[in-house]
Amino acid sequence: MEDWIMRVVDLVRDHAVWAGPIVFVLAFGESLAFLSLFIPAWGALVAIGAMIGLSEVSFWPVWLAGAFGAALGDWLSYWVGSTFKGRVAGMWPLSRYPDMLPRGEAFVRKWGVPGIFIGRFSGPLRATVPLVAGIFEMPYWRFQFANVASALVWSAVLLLFGDGLSKLSTWLWGLV
Repeated sequence: MEDWIMRVVDLVRDHAVWAGPIVFVLAFGESLAFLSLFIPAWGALVAIGAMIGLSEVSFWPVWLAGAFGAALGDWLSYWVGSTFKGRVAGMWPLSRYPDMLPRGEAFVRKWGVPGIFIGRFSGPLRATVPLVAGIFEMPYWRFQFANVASALVWSAVLLLFGDGLSKLSTWLWGLV
């Protein structure tokens, strides 16, 4: 793991009361257009999930914090896309990769609401699908339904994956 991920995980281990706010910020950063390119937080979320059951970190508040952070990041990305539309194409990194928007538009038009779910679970798509949905005017409430539902599932999957890995490693270690 990267050094910063270990520091975040150590902070959560030492101060479990901060797990929810930290997971909220990580999920928000992971889901916000452009920022998610610099904050690959999914590894930290899985590692924090591994502490569930092994420490004072409770699943329910951390799960909801992750879901709300992810939903807020996608909502803000959608808002940026719907507010600034064509001007977004001139912003970095889209200005360096002009084929991203047409490909993103084709993806959103082809998949619609399921595309929001698919995008949530794919690193490169996670940051761009909500932005593109806003630019190309996916209906607001349709987007929000998919956004919130997929954020709830995504947060649970990452945290439970980490929890499952820690239980599996504990069980395997007991066999040795």
